[in-house]
Amino acid sequence: MQQLLRVSLAIDRLNNRIGILLSWLVLIMVLIGIYNAVTRKLSLSIGVDLSSNMYIEAQWYMFSLVFLWAGAYALRNGAHVRVDILYSRISSKSKAWVDILGTLLFLLPLCLLIIWVSTPYALDSWRILENSPDPGGLPRYLVKSAIPVGFILLLLQGLSELVRNIAILRGVVISEEHNEVTPR
Repeated sequence: MQQLLRVSLAIDRLNNRIGILLSWLVLIMVLIGIYNAVTRKLSLSIGVDLSSNMYIEAQWYMFSLVFLWAGAYALRNGAHVRVDILYSRISSKSKAWVDILGTLLFLLPLCLLIIWVSTPYALDSWRILENSPDPGGLPRYLVKSAIPVGFILLLLQGLSELVRNIAILRGVVISEEHNEVTPR
């Protein structure tokens, strides 16, 4: 169990680092959005097109990365939507059971399905080095690869949460600050 909890903590650290990087990506995305809006208006005023499809596509590629890859970070930090009417009133062991069942019945099967469906889609895009049909656009194979990667991250985090909830049921205390696992 202790080895599994160490792997769980490593997955948590990975997804927390990705989440922090994505927060900076949100800032860059907003700045590009501001640039796109200003140049669009300025282009109308001066009659010279200052915008580019590259900037517009870069903005929605970044949004896609944030949306797809932050799911694992949100799961790790308890930010997913949950019906708290009953959940907030039950014991930690009952919460662990609810989370285990939700993970096994819904989260893991969904992740596996989306990975299974999206991987050939991304690989086909890589095979032909798919590009945007718009002039000056960006390669599409990169953003299509973000789909299976995002669900792999979510699957890993789901497994981490599963291990942690099983540890709760077994009475194991997890100290994330010191990366230690001790029996209760």
